[in-house]
Amino acid sequence: MPTLPLAFEVGTFVVLGIILLFDLLLVVKRPHEPSMKEAGLWVAFYVGLALVFAALMFVFTGPEYGGQFVAGWVTEYSLSIDNLFVFIIIMARFSVPRKYQQEVLMVGIIIALILRGIFIALGAAVIENFSWIFYIFGAFLLYTAYKQATDSGEDEEHAGDNKLISKLKSVLPMSESYDGNKIRTVVDGKKVFTPMLIVFVTIGLTDLLFAVDSIPAIFGLTQSAFIVFTANIFALMGLRQLYFLLGGLMTRLIYLKHALSVILAFIGVKLVLHAMHVNELPFINGGEHIEWAPEIPTFVSLAVIIATIVIAVVASLIRSRVTENSASRADEKGELAEAPVVDEDLDHAAGDAGAKDTRR
Repeated sequence: MPTLPLAFEVGTFVVLGIILLFDLLLVVKRPHEPSMKEAGLWVAFYVGLALVFAALMFVFTGPEYGGQFVAGWVTEYSLSIDNLFVFIIIMARFSVPRKYQQEVLMVGIIIALILRGIFIALGAAVIENFSWIFYIFGAFLLYTAYKQATDSGEDEEHAGDNKLISKLKSVLPMSESYDGNKIRTVVDGKKVFTPMLIVFVTIGLTDLLFAVDSIPAIFGLTQSAFIVFTANIFALMGLRQLYFLLGGLMTRLIYLKHALSVILAFIGVKLVLHAMHVNELPFINGGEHIEWAPEIPTFVSLAVIIATIVIAVVASLIRSRVTENSASRADEKGELAEAPVVDEDLDHAAGDAGAKDTRR
C-alpha cells in the first residue's frame, strides 16, 4: 500500500472538498447553460488538476502507485462518460429545461460520490479480510463486459421507464410541468410534487447501477482505498461541464461502449489472475497460491486502457465522418437524378414552341 504523509491525504480531501463546494454554490447561485468556452475551460481545469495530482502521486509514492491512480482515473472517467450518455437520455425523456440541467447533474454527481464512497469502504473492508472476493469481482466484470458488448442500448433509451418510477407517478400527486428547480409546488391551492422528483430518483438509480459496475473495476487496478476514492472524485469532477461541452458529440462516440467492454473484460481477467495468485480457497489448488498465475503490472494495465480509449475515439470519429460523407454524396446523387427530368421538360417545352413558330 502507498505510504503517503497524513498531511498530504488530509490536504487532498480538504482541497477537493472546497472545489466541490464552490462548484455546488456556483450552480445554486447562478443556474445557467454554460457556453462552449466556459464548459471547455472548466473541463480543462479539472483534467489539469487530476494530472497535477497524478504528478504528486508519482513524486510521493513512486511510479507504481502513481500509475495506479492514472489507470484508475482514466477508467473511471471513461465509465463516467458512459454514465453521462444515460443522463442525456434521462434529460431528454423528461424534457428538463436546459437552464436547470446543471442542478440535476450536480445532484447526480453528489449522489454518485456518496454511493461510491459507501461501496469503496465496503469493498476495502471485504478485500482486506477475504482474498477470494477477487474471484467474484472478476467474474462480475467479465459478465458486465459481455452485457456491455451485446447490449442493444434499448435499456438506456428507456432509462425513465421502470416499475419504481411508474409507481411514484401513480401514488404521488404530480404536477404536469416543472416549477423551476423545485421538487414541490402548489397547484390549485394543493401541494404537489414536480417531475423534478422523478428525474432525481431516476438519476439516483442510474448512479447506483454505475457504482456497482465501476467500483469492482478500479479495485482490479489498485487495492488502495485512497487511490480508489480520489480517482473517483477526479473522474466525477467536471462531468457537469463535460455534459454541455460534448453535446451532440456523444452520439458520435459509437465505439465507446465497445472500448469499455474491452477494458472491463481486461480488468476482469486481471482480477481472476490476481485471485489465483493469492488463492486461499481449499477446493482450488489445495488452498495454496497458484504461482504460475501472472500478476499483470500497472504499466501494462495503463497502456491497455489508454490505447483502447484512444483507438475507440479515433475509430468513432472516422466512422462518423465516413457516414456523413456517404449521406452527403447520396443527397448529391438524388439532386442529380432529379435534374434530367427538369431538363427533359424544358426540351419538350422548347420543341413545342418551335413547332408553333413553324406553323406560323
